[in-house]
Amino acid sequence: MADLYGVITKRLNEQVIRNLERFPSDFMFSLAIQEVTNLKSQIATSSYVHGGRRKPPRVFTEYGAVMAANVLNSKVAIQASIMLVRVFIKLKEVTQEHTDLKRRLQVLEQRVSKGFSEHYEELQEIRFVISQLEKPIETKKRKLGFQSIKE
Repeated sequence: MADLYGVITKRLNEQVIRNLERFPSDFMFSLAIQEVTNLKSQIATSSYVHGGRRKPPRVFTEYGAVMAANVLNSKVAIQASIMLVRVFIKLKEVTQEHTDLKRRLQVLEQRVSKGFSEHYEELQEIRFVISQLEKPIETKKRKLGFQSIKE
């Protein structure tokens, strides 16, 4: 996480400790000793006894990653914070547009349903399109690792 925001780990840890109230358990937590043990390599990592890490590492959720960007003062962290604010604003605008469309459709349905007109099929199609807009976008998952080039 420190590398991501262009700071050293010591600075990230300092800012987290200074701002602990900004990191509730759903933003950040520490690994259990058993989890740390499972992650360690037997050869490449020093032990707790011989000068290795004395505390389990902290783990940040996506909320914690955003909060870390807000408490750090590197250029990358500041740019990430600004970008996230812009994303949230855009998301709110998009959500508002969908809400407005739904409201307008309901008003239209109420007017048309009184006489059960020939526009019923068109209204159903509009409702279907709106329901498709409300579904989350599915992203294709890429396979991890290197991909061989097939000739």
